[in-house]
Amino acid sequence: MPAHSSTLKRPLPAAAATQRRGPIAGLLQACGRGMQKHGATIRAIQWAVVVFYFGLVITPAFLPLPPEGSSILDNLTLFAQFLFWGIWWPFVMVSMLFMGRLWCGVFCPEGTLTEWVSWRGLNLPIPRWLKWGGWPFVAFVCTTVFGQLVSVYEYPKAALLVLGGSSVAAVAVGLLYGKGKRVWCRHLCPASGVFSLLAKVAPVHFRVDRAAWDTAAAPAQPVNCAPLVDIRRMTGASDCHACGRCAGHREAVQLSPRRPDAEILASKAEQIHTGEAMTLLFGVLGIATAAFQWTVSPWFVALKTAAANWLIDHDSFLLLQDNAPWWLLTHYPEVGDVFTWLDGLCILAYILGGGCAIALALLGVVALASRIVASPQLPWRRLALGLVPLAGANVFLGLSMLTLSQLKGERVILPWVPDARIAILALGIGFALWLGLRLVLQTTPAWGRRVAAFSIYTLAPALIGAIWYVVFFVW
Repeated sequence: MPAHSSTLKRPLPAAAATQRRGPIAGLLQACGRGMQKHGATIRAIQWAVVVFYFGLVITPAFLPLPPEGSSILDNLTLFAQFLFWGIWWPFVMVSMLFMGRLWCGVFCPEGTLTEWVSWRGLNLPIPRWLKWGGWPFVAFVCTTVFGQLVSVYEYPKAALLVLGGSSVAAVAVGLLYGKGKRVWCRHLCPASGVFSLLAKVAPVHFRVDRAAWDTAAAPAQPVNCAPLVDIRRMTGASDCHACGRCAGHREAVQLSPRRPDAEILASKAEQIHTGEAMTLLFGVLGIATAAFQWTVSPWFVALKTAAANWLIDHDSFLLLQDNAPWWLLTHYPEVGDVFTWLDGLCILAYILGGGCAIALALLGVVALASRIVASPQLPWRRLALGLVPLAGANVFLGLSMLTLSQLKGERVILPWVPDARIAILALGIGFALWLGLRLVLQTTPAWGRRVAAFSIYTLAPALIGAIWYVVFFVW
């Protein structure tokens, strides 16, 4: 055999392989390497976002509440609320679906702060309790529920309490643990679990060529991966913050295109943790859905009315008092917006009770479908990932309700909104059905089991679709 024949069989470097896949792949590769080359520019962007973010959050909290008749065009508080909650936050979620966690790696102010202070902190080892995989789910639920109790979307002091509190916690964690790492983002951030899920369907990611990695000479300078990702073994976009620092490393890491269903279909049962599935079912599709709709729900009104009548009939007026502080329940008497203790309890009951009811129904559906398949390759946790696209549509539809409410207050009516809502929901449901079908087909050759399992699975997207139909077109 000629001496050069083994060289011909050696895997191509990642750069060459990317170029062979077409111009889009080449363009993405160039973008990724550009991010790595211009790290100083990215850091400047990060600090600019920090200043802008805290300006939006802090400044309105020290201004008087907008007087009646104010507009987003003439009142800084209303403008900040619209910009942050109406535009910024909904499209952060959309960015996860299309660009992965680019927000986390390039723009997130909490990530920037926690990494920066960690270089100057105590550099303590990360304790085992902090690595528990359920913290993002717990933090997401607590933040979501508490935000509703204090009306975080409507009042700047509440926004400063919730968002500022999160930022203070991020800085504190950075001061304690890790040197140059984003321990907060990896283990505790309330949005991290949601971002991780939505990034699974992003059509771009930093692809690692393991063969090229193993055959390349080790570079003099290793990559500092702030979110603590094992780059060599990285197979998806869930944990990657898409900061671009590792682009071109060992000629094995490149920003590359992929099919939106690739990561979920290639997932292994042992890679999917219960906390991830719980965040999806109980957090994003359950509790978040109930949190988005309680303000327009006649069921909530009926619940509160029945409870108030019962208390009055029994001469019990303690829960009807409205003396809770603003940092515990909404309390702004100057604008006539005050929650009683009963209001708070009913909100808790509706969000937690209704959210858990939705989640348990979804869990029952995917668990039954998984049991019908009867394959260790498709536990309920993996089948539940088929609902990720629907979770993305769910979050955007819920957040955009506030956007449209703010625009309505400005007398801006968009007649195409009902059609757009139907299209977004249909896209999410259709993608979820496609993923569920492919996951089922991967695991069992028995057509009877395939048909039965997929038929059961379709009930999950149908339930979420029915809920939003009621919210938008019945209530």
